[in-house]
Amino acid sequence: MNQLEEGTALTLDFHKLQSIAETGSHVVPVVLQDADTDEVLFVGYANELALRTTLEEGVAVLWSTSRNELWKKGATSGDVLALVDVRVNCEQNSLLYRVTRTRGGVCHTTDAAGQTRPGCYYRRLTSAEDMEFV
Repeated sequence: MNQLEEGTALTLDFHKLQSIAETGSHVVPVVLQDADTDEVLFVGYANELALRTTLEEGVAVLWSTSRNELWKKGATSGDVLALVDVRVNCEQNSLLYRVTRTRGGVCHTTDAAGQTRPGCYYRRLTSAEDMEFV
């Protein structure tokens, strides 16, 4: 079991944005939200190429900050997120992709039954010492 992705110990990465900045990547955060339920699915990043490709192809495309490459969500898993619309915040430093799921899953992790989770926010922080799965 991957403790970071499946464990109950809180290990937040407070250095993520600093790490991205150190690579020199020019990206903005992207919140991906289910357009039907308003559920927040996950947060990713987009550069100009990812945003342009998203708008051209009508599916969620992001910039992988860990692999430093274009990430077409669902290209390998089949969990494609069809684009409904793209919104820009007031300060123009983040985006909201409103999407619909083409299949049930979104997250790259699986639940106890081995099914792809419908979103990445599957753990609830109940105290500083522990988390629970929802």
